[in-house]
Amino acid sequence: MPVELSMLAYSVALLIVLVVIQANAGVSSQGLMPLVNNRDGLPAPTGFHARMLRVVDNHREGLTMFAPLILVAAHTGFTPMTALGAQLFFYSRVAHAVLYVFGVPLVRPLVWAVGLVGTVLVLLAILKIV
Repeated sequence: MPVELSMLAYSVALLIVLVVIQANAGVSSQGLMPLVNNRDGLPAPTGFHARMLRVVDNHREGLTMFAPLILVAAHTGFTPMTALGAQLFFYSRVAHAVLYVFGVPLVRPLVWAVGLVGTVLVLLAILKIV
């Protein structure tokens, strides 16, 4: 499998892991019964649970840009730049998730930016700009 498709698959696997951690954090903070019911009137998530919700949303947002570009690149042809962009995206997303989970400030946005650069590289390669 091409590296770009592997990075896409790994990125989806990362989302699954993050969702499972977030769900467990929700059960720990809110309790199982409130979460399996209609969830009306639940208090706002705080602490680790809130942070996990944000990291899941952030990763999902990144995937909505990255995944279609990788699929377009699969159709138009992969290049060394699409491979580099895909690797930058995935590895920065892993680092970003770890930094987010552990609440590390300042560095986290820089790592997030690396993932965005990876996505933009794939876009520019598809458009034959790089």
